[in-house]
Amino acid sequence: MTTPTSTRNLSGLIALSCLAGMLFAMYLQYYQHLQPCPLCITQRLFITLTGITGFIAWIHNPLIIGQKIYALAGVLFGVLGASFSGRQVWLQQLPPDQVPSCGPSFQYMLETFPLSETLEIMLTGDGNCAEVNWTLLGMSIPTWVLAMFTSLIIANLYIALSRR
Repeated sequence: MTTPTSTRNLSGLIALSCLAGMLFAMYLQYYQHLQPCPLCITQRLFITLTGITGFIAWIHNPLIIGQKIYALAGVLFGVLGASFSGRQVWLQQLPPDQVPSCGPSFQYMLETFPLSETLEIMLTGDGNCAEVNWTLLGMSIPTWVLAMFTSLIIANLYIALSRR
């Protein structure tokens, strides 16, 4: 049986986890000079949305129906983010001859491509997304991010399905 305090604390933990993930992404980008690919940027968006949802739920501390609504929004953002992480993990596992060609930088795409084309590349990825530039314990960044999204989905499902 969960209490309002435990679901509130879990929402706060979700928000802190997302903040930690984004701070680590910024560290890798600005101190390790790893430029994010289009799929990485999309995953960052969904980590941020999941974190903001958890933060708002923590601040608001709603009644049962509100907790479930916030948690289901967190599940939705987590599933969407996990799908992009999964796509990137899949791209990284492809044989070199099957990897899509690399595209221009994200900044260049924003400046020169129509928004619809930029969004399409962000959602499907390109050859840059298949590069493995950093690993920890043999797992690439998108693999770790997929594990993070899985944890966020489970935590949000716990809140959504809990009974008081």
